[in-house]
Amino acid sequence: MRVKPGQWLVLALVPLLCSAGDPTRFALPPTPPPFAPPAQGVLLADDFTHGLGAWKPDQPGVWTVWHGMLRADLPDQKQLRSVLRAGDPEWRDYALDFDVCMMRGVDKGAVVRLVEETGVGVDLRGGTYQDVIAYIREWPVGKAEAINSIATWNHVRIEVRGDRMVVRVNNEKRLDRSIARAPHGGIALAAYTGGSGQCTVYYDNVVVTSL
Repeated sequence: MRVKPGQWLVLALVPLLCSAGDPTRFALPPTPPPFAPPAQGVLLADDFTHGLGAWKPDQPGVWTVWHGMLRADLPDQKQLRSVLRAGDPEWRDYALDFDVCMMRGVDKGAVVRLVEETGVGVDLRGGTYQDVIAYIREWPVGKAEAINSIATWNHVRIEVRGDRMVVRVNNEKRLDRSIARAPHGGIALAAYTGGSGQCTVYYDNVVVTSL
């Protein structure tokens, strides 16, 4: 594309004008917690200092490493989704730990026991919800109160062992449920705009350990 004299200024101002309407889209979250994976039983450990080599996005342009953290940003439209996959589909009993900070939107979470397109999703919701909900496809399998705020790091731990799943939010047990799901599968981190039509979320310190 050939740019005429004087158009460079207009092109340079486009990102500034787009971000001016909602400065939180590019606002940095607070400093994440320190990375401290355990010494034994680690199947995967990533603080995103080496890029996304261990991960597979389902679509381009959503997931990036920004200031040493994983960032997912979706267009401002309702009910958009994206996942970032990792792990081995033959993993069985394991725990997924991660830190997450939502800057825009409500929904943030992960998927465990992921085989092809189906797994057990865990969604930590802010806004007026203030809860954690587990689901398989669109069917809820558990729900509990979990207080969390925008621009705040929360630690989530999801344990899957046999046919049971335990979810802890900030070291407090919130869910303990039986899950009718394949006893193996990988993991994914999720971005979802939901009904709010917004999603800018950060993840860090992802660790999977065998149980």
